Amino acid sequence: MMAAGAALALALWLLMPPVRVAGAGPPPIQDGEFTFLLPAGRKQCFYQSAPANASLETEYQVIGGAGLDVDFTLESPQGVLLVSESRKADGVHTVEPTEAGDYKLCFDNSFSTISEKLVFFELIFDSLQDDEEVEGWAEAVEPEEMLDVKMEDIKESIETMRTRLERSIQMLTLLRAFEARDRNLQEGNLERVNFWSAVNVAVLLLVAVLQVCTLKRFFQDKRPVPT
Repeated sequence: MMAAGAALALALWLLMPPVRVAGAGPPPIQDGEFTFLLPAGRKQCFYQSAPANASLETEYQVIGGAGLDVDFTLESPQGVLLVSESRKADGVHTVEPTEAGDYKLCFDNSFSTISEKLVFFELIFDSLQDDEEVEGWAEAVEPEEMLDVKMEDIKESIETMRTRLERSIQMLTLLRAFEARDRNLQEGNLERVNFWSAVNVAVLLLVAVLQVCTLKRFFQDKRPVPT
């Protein structure tokens, strides 16, 4: 009975929405993803705030456009160049530990004068839980009930489940990006095949007409007919 009460109290604590106390600091930064169209000959930058002593994982992928490549740079809040890549289709980079401030991510398509690029990128933060959040687990259960419930095992299991679910969501997002890139590539190939097939058919028809006309000239009798 005590174990059931502890489990119920723990479930209610997990379902309660987080409450931000005035003066308790900014809320945790959430992961994010974004897809945008980068015009030809243009450069576009994004700024992402990050807390101190965390882990920032940046992943990008070009899912549309000729060549499927783009230049990528990542700068720290102090202006230090952390990553610089040229003409890449995708990339994954991790900054650990992070500095408090705004990180600058830039995508450059200035080397292309005609083709625009469709770019997808994702930001993933991973930081240790605050001491208050960890202590909240113990506060959800009465001291005498903690004797019957292994709180450490429950916390470890739920944390492992949360990590795996987050990784599953990230993998599904990447699979959608791969699917979009492959679909755009296949549609582009289909357009090229249809265009050149039409050109070949037109050339074949033109050659056939020329051959018929040439053969007709060979059998034409141009001698004058006596009257």
